[in-house]
Amino acid sequence: MKKQFVTLALLMILIFTCVDSYSQCSICTRTAQQMGEKPAKGLNSGIAYLMLTPFAIAGFVGYRWWKSNRD
Repeated sequence: MKKQFVTLALLMILIFTCVDSYSQCSICTRTAQQMGEKPAKGLNSGIAYLMLTPFAIAGFVGYRWWKSNRD
């Protein structure tokens, strides 16, 4: 029970303490500067979304692998 609480607490801390990041290459940065403030934020969100999808898939596969190999 204590291990589950610690895991849940750590997960909540990681979720709620995220920092805004700018995930743009130099070409995307130049394009976003030309588009203006609001479209640039949308571009940033889209890039972050595309970046997180493979990590989520790999995390799910890793979790399932870990769960099936646990004794």
